[in-house]
Amino acid sequence: MVNFSSTAQVSSYGLIRVTRAARPLFAALLVCLLSLLSTESQSQSTTLASDASAAAFPTKPLRFVVPYPPGGPLDVMARVLAEKVKTSLGQPVVVENKPGAGGNIGADLIAKAQADGYSLVMGAVATHAINPWLFTSIPYDSVKDFAPVALVASVPNVLLVNIDFAQKNNIQTVQDLVAYASKTPGQLNYGSGGSGSAGHLAGALFSARAKIEMVHIPYQGAAPAQLALLSGQSALMFDNLAAAANLIRDKKVKALAVTTRVRSGLLPELPTMQDAGVEAFDIGTWFGVFTTAGTPTAVIEKLHSAFLTALAEPDIKERLKTMGSDAAVLSVEQIAAFVAAERLKYQELVKLSGATN
Repeated sequence: MVNFSSTAQVSSYGLIRVTRAARPLFAALLVCLLSLLSTESQSQSTTLASDASAAAFPTKPLRFVVPYPPGGPLDVMARVLAEKVKTSLGQPVVVENKPGAGGNIGADLIAKAQADGYSLVMGAVATHAINPWLFTSIPYDSVKDFAPVALVASVPNVLLVNIDFAQKNNIQTVQDLVAYASKTPGQLNYGSGGSGSAGHLAGALFSARAKIEMVHIPYQGAAPAQLALLSGQSALMFDNLAAAANLIRDKKVKALAVTTRVRSGLLPELPTMQDAGVEAFDIGTWFGVFTTAGTPTAVIEKLHSAFLTALAEPDIKERLKTMGSDAAVLSVEQIAAFVAAERLKYQELVKLSGATN
């Protein structure tokens, strides 16, 4: 501890006079003080520059990555939204398809992008909730590396049964199917779009909750799995409601229930799996817009507002309705909590299914 009484003296004029021995100490203290003042000034300048940049955002085109091939529902919706938000943001939004590794490649591009709001990704239940547990390793953290912008859609899956199989075995309800499977353990097969897909996880959960044995047949995508169902190669599958709606209306398949906790507005006559007697069943397909973690709050708020405005437009609402989406309007904080909860849920489901990639 420094004894300042021995290092400085007060003159008769009230001025502090530093003794010769204490001059090095006071010089060091002065340097430290000047350094602190300089750091504070730089910090304030940086904050002001950041605030000015956020206020001016955007000043150049935005990049909107879709981590899947062109033509799918995420790609189509991304392109429609890109055109809509261009008007409110005043800058072009360029959609890029970066498929591969179940969506991980495209998602990782945004996870590692500069945190300025100019890079967006159409994330989904796979990239943000399933893949962290399905793959032995992925190059990003789906919670820590992203900042939510807007939830776009939330679509139920639906339990479908081959129409001939249903008629032959008088299967009209989920409990009819459970009764049939209980009498023929290991003989009932179900198809899916691949190991670890939402359809696979739903089938594994159904087997566990209903205490039945089924054989899983993974296909290279949902479309081949749907064709296998129509041809009778598989007896049932859990398909995305948007993709199955026309088949259901045309009575080419028998729909038994939706997989979410609430009924779908698109087909309200279908019960939920829980209504049909299968407890604790809640699996759906969702997707939304994310940017890089660390993006200024003011920029995220601008993006959030722009996308919510676009999602509220009548043509977008009608498009989402035809997909069977019942997505609620959520704040960015609510989306973050939702994604974190979905991660925990699918950790259990992936482990239950035994799926790996």
